[in-house]
Amino acid sequence: MTEKELRKKAMALPLQPGVYIMKNKDRKIIYIGKAKKLKNRVSSYFGSHTNHSLKVIRMVENVDDFDYILCDSEFEALVLECSLIKQHQPKYNILLKDDKGYNYIKITKEAFPRIRECKQMDDDQASYIGPYTSNFSVKQAVEETLRIFKLPRCNKKFPRDYGKSRPCLNGFMGICAAPCAGRIKQEEYAHNVEDAIAFLKGGSVKAVKEMQEQMLELSENLKFEEAAKLRDRIKAIKNLEEKQKVVSINVPEEDVFALVNTNKKACFEVIRFEHGKLTDTEYWLIDSVDDLVQSRFELIERYYSMRSRIPSRIAVDGEIADEQLLKEFLESRRGKKVEFIHPQKGEHLSIVNMCISNANEHLAQQQGRLGREIAALEELKELLGLSKIPEYIESYDISHTFGADNVAGMVVFHNGRPLKSAYKRFSIKGFDGQNDVGSMQEVLTRRFNHYYNDEEGSTFKVLPDLILLDGGEPQVNAVLPVVRAMGLNVPVYGMVKDNKHRTRAIAVSGGEIEINSHRRVFTLVSQIQEEVHRFAVTYHHKKHKKSSLSTSLTKIEGIGDAKARVLLKHFKTITAIKNASVDEMMQIPGISEKNAHHVFNFYHKM
Repeated sequence: MTEKELRKKAMALPLQPGVYIMKNKDRKIIYIGKAKKLKNRVSSYFGSHTNHSLKVIRMVENVDDFDYILCDSEFEALVLECSLIKQHQPKYNILLKDDKGYNYIKITKEAFPRIRECKQMDDDQASYIGPYTSNFSVKQAVEETLRIFKLPRCNKKFPRDYGKSRPCLNGFMGICAAPCAGRIKQEEYAHNVEDAIAFLKGGSVKAVKEMQEQMLELSENLKFEEAAKLRDRIKAIKNLEEKQKVVSINVPEEDVFALVNTNKKACFEVIRFEHGKLTDTEYWLIDSVDDLVQSRFELIERYYSMRSRIPSRIAVDGEIADEQLLKEFLESRRGKKVEFIHPQKGEHLSIVNMCISNANEHLAQQQGRLGREIAALEELKELLGLSKIPEYIESYDISHTFGADNVAGMVVFHNGRPLKSAYKRFSIKGFDGQNDVGSMQEVLTRRFNHYYNDEEGSTFKVLPDLILLDGGEPQVNAVLPVVRAMGLNVPVYGMVKDNKHRTRAIAVSGGEIEINSHRRVFTLVSQIQEEVHRFAVTYHHKKHKKSSLSTSLTKIEGIGDAKARVLLKHFKTITAIKNASVDEMMQIPGISEKNAHHVFNFYHKM
């Protein structure tokens, strides 16, 4: 069907709840959605695409027909939509791949047994503890056990490598018994492994109680060295428990969600708590989303369609579309009450922030960046109220000496780092004299003329997500009309310094935004402001030096700008020109004998 025919069909739909199913020309389902009023929702796809994202436009371009199923309520439509998406996995729906399998703890069968985590049981005579659904919990349990019972993590084989090398760093730190250096006998090693297995199966409370009883018995029998080992082991367990309290909450169970979005990718992060302790973390890297509020709804719905445990409390990093409907859906699956919280302070906010930090770190790793850089951009986005993370930032500064040799520098920060290959320099051409505001207008006009007129491949063809000007409100107010007149929607802000030339605030049209209390933003903006200032001043000094030299030469009779440049190009410095003979100067094309005499006489006046 044509888009006109599809719209006509959509306009004939009833104004009641239901599920719509978009299909391509091969009759394959490419998108499934729900609607409170089918007619309004489905018809919005066909017609004007002004408010549609690129992803929606592409989806609509591939729609050849659609089906629909009427429902009695929006809740019923949501349940049906969830079921159909799980069944058909449509291309244009937000999907979460469920690759969460079972996890085991493996105890190898050898002279010096090893304890490891693994994904499946093999027919290798090893012992296995499990299965567990949480890979995070298994990794954490194995790591704690190896540390407490001082078991090796290396790939060395014992007894083959027993006593044949110096201990590694773990041995020096006292968190490995170092069989490689012969520090522990096989019998004692085997006893430690047995205790470690009992610890894994029984938990820390039971293990500590048994170890305390053994320690007292050994002390009474005057076996103080062995008792001291148990004392250290008990202390190690308690130290780990104290560290775990840092990531604990005062509620029986809670899931924490964060969705961090960039221009190309988004990260959906989940942290799960049971009995007040962090028990699992999961994340998915997905395509960039267009609507954070709607996407949170869809992602949380998809997540719980894959997981059986739904907690009594769910903390989220932002607003959720149709939150009451989603709450009703989860309560129907759980059979009990579910509460959504949007923390503003306290321990719950710190856990949400931790979830956001983890998401930033995963995005940063995917992009080859550091987590703190992505976190700073996310913080800047929130502070300025931007629609997306400003991955590509351009910054401008003007430099001159009392209005002479006006220049501008443009620097680019991509994903929080300088992109020097995209830096640009501008020599102000429109006027002489000191006029920073007019200079900014000229530079931005020229920059966006390049955007429209340059050939593909030019860095000017990249449209910035944010422009930061070195200056306050006057510069912002001068540049905003230029950007709008070019038909562009690029956010423009200024960077304000205090009386000690340190970054103080971000200027907007109509005021300022203080950034001192936002550590990551303050560091990033300060770095940008220092870099653009350095770049502009360096260019100005170079031009001013050349201008000063040229000016001294042009005072000589018969030497204008062109001949001054020729002399400087040949001799490089004024000192070399002063020391040159008439004959040497005459060898330069364009310099006559008369010119050479005038220059020589100028610098050798008696």
